[in-house]
Amino acid sequence: MSADKKFLFLQGPPNGYWSVLGHALQNAGQGVCKINLCLADQVFWRGLPADNYRGRFKNWPEWLAGYIAKHGITDIIYYADQHPYHCAARQVAKLSGVKCWAIEFGYLRPDWLTLEQDGMGPLSHFPRSRPEIEALARPLADPDMRCKYPHKFIDEALGEVVFHLLQSFGRPFYPWFKSDKTYWPAIDYLSWLPEFMRGRGQKKQARKVESQVLRQQTPYWLVALQIHADYQIRSHCDFSHQEQMLADVFRSFKASGASGDLVIKTHPLDNGLENWPKRVARLAARYGLNGRVHLIKGGDLGGLIQSARGVIVANSTVGLHSIAAGIPTLTLGRALFDIAGLTHQSGLSEFWHNPQMPDAEFFKTYRRALTNIQIKGSFYNPDGQAAAAQEMVQRLTKPAKDTEKPLQQVDETIIIAAE
Repeated sequence: MSADKKFLFLQGPPNGYWSVLGHALQNAGQGVCKINLCLADQVFWRGLPADNYRGRFKNWPEWLAGYIAKHGITDIIYYADQHPYHCAARQVAKLSGVKCWAIEFGYLRPDWLTLEQDGMGPLSHFPRSRPEIEALARPLADPDMRCKYPHKFIDEALGEVVFHLLQSFGRPFYPWFKSDKTYWPAIDYLSWLPEFMRGRGQKKQARKVESQVLRQQTPYWLVALQIHADYQIRSHCDFSHQEQMLADVFRSFKASGASGDLVIKTHPLDNGLENWPKRVARLAARYGLNGRVHLIKGGDLGGLIQSARGVIVANSTVGLHSIAAGIPTLTLGRALFDIAGLTHQSGLSEFWHNPQMPDAEFFKTYRRALTNIQIKGSFYNPDGQAAAAQEMVQRLTKPAKDTEKPLQQVDETIIIAAE
């Protein structure tokens, strides 16, 4: 374990995990500090050194470069690698010879977290070729996929609400903070009131569709939507809105002449502001698919995957579940697991009639290799927090070797962001 590192924490997840990890690193003899960018950062970081940045975003890179030099920072840790402050920090770090680490929810679910150098998705250093993946997996054991660290939805929801309301209403303390949110938090959370009111009807509709496609054995393809505000959609896809993705799917499905239906499943945490019922109905009418497209929120995801002819995602980890179930899977965004042998590689037009099946043995190999960037633990469950922090300390403080290189080199143009 290296004892000459100093870790700088930037913005973290909306819970207490940042403090748990910070104390674990400090207890391991490492230097730890943090920069608060908003009031939420300040409230959720407890008992450890911190400084506040209250300047304009356009001045952030220069200020951060000076901070790194003054405090001898060797490593930067952040959550949400595409947050504007984190993108700028990553670029400054490259110029300063500092490592960046992204911590996120895991590719494997449940109760896994991700620890990657630089970031996820296109920023990931994880190999994309089968020979490299097989070599990486060879000495590794199969991951423990049991759910050891469950948590209640209220734990996740409460932290999210408190964090973002503090971030929004704490603006007098951080007047120039540049938020990365798609919706103003108050609007976002108020939108859940009508969603809760619609909840019973949504569950009834999900059961009705499941009865139709599962019990009556109607052939169908499952399309899993993601949260519109998710950076995996905003930054790691070639379309600006998932409606564009659905339009491509509907157009291709109609042109293919394939039989059966499309089941569109919204994300469980979708706030309703995108009005998917209206959007989906409009697209179904445009492409002559009325009666063949079913939109649901809720339902048994595992059962729907298992009985589907195929699963379509942008880059959601739902795709890993469908691959694990042996169901043909197509990604329409940039996904880490979009690799020959796992996902369909011949485009939408071929998917309806000749979908490529995932290779079950290669998926097991891929999942073993993935544990290089996955850590068993939880942001919310206390035991899971402790377990994750302990393992992250081991990985973050591992002495660098002269021969040590990232799993895969990523060429990222250095452009300092401006306001």
